[in-house]
Amino acid sequence: MINLSVNVNKIATVRNARGGNDPDVVQAARTCIESGCQGITVHPRLDQRHIRPADVRDLHSMVPVELNIEGDPRPDLLDLVTEILPDQCTLVPVEPGEVTSHHGWDIQKDQALLSPAIRRLKEKGIRISLFMDPDPKNMAAAARIGADRVELYTGPYASARTGAEIEKEFDKIRRSHDAALEAGLELNAGHDLNLENLSRLQTLPGIKEVSIGHALISHALYVGLSQAVKDFRRACGQNI
Repeated sequence: MINLSVNVNKIATVRNARGGNDPDVVQAARTCIESGCQGITVHPRLDQRHIRPADVRDLHSMVPVELNIEGDPRPDLLDLVTEILPDQCTLVPVEPGEVTSHHGWDIQKDQALLSPAIRRLKEKGIRISLFMDPDPKNMAAAARIGADRVELYTGPYASARTGAEIEKEFDKIRRSHDAALEAGLELNAGHDLNLENLSRLQTLPGIKEVSIGHALISHALYVGLSQAVKDFRRACGQNI
């Protein structure tokens, strides 16, 4: 069974389009929790185009499941994380103007940025996950700089269309999964996972958690938020 962490950024995106507090991010998170998800994920970006620091504080005050804060290790994000003390912080590379995250860290190039951030957060007892491309040779490097987990970037797997492409991309995930376990890391996975491609990850026993936002919230437009969470829990191998 894989744990499901619901990314509620899209709820904030809809809210911010009109101002005010409708839809309510906290109420949406509560619905997800009541429907059985094991975690809530937020990614407060510098431009505050969806989740804002106030949302993170509000969620922290009511979330009884794991809280995962994603983001790049910029000073204001690190200050927020050390204030909130979430269960997990997933460090994600961010490029100006990007629509969404689309690649993992290059440990060799980014070590000087990552190492002090990891030390600071681990001193506070926060579990550290690094967003990484599924490249087996980079898993040991993530462990060496202090990561507890890696989140394997599943975008290429999710966007593959032919059978051969799907097998090629899933094989990268499988081999990275094995290399991460060998390096002593735990694993998460995420990005563009949906009801069609998620269930295959159940064959990789080391994956602890998936973080899903866009596909789950899109599905919720048709079936409702509570049912969407339950559908994705089933795809994670959970008994409903």
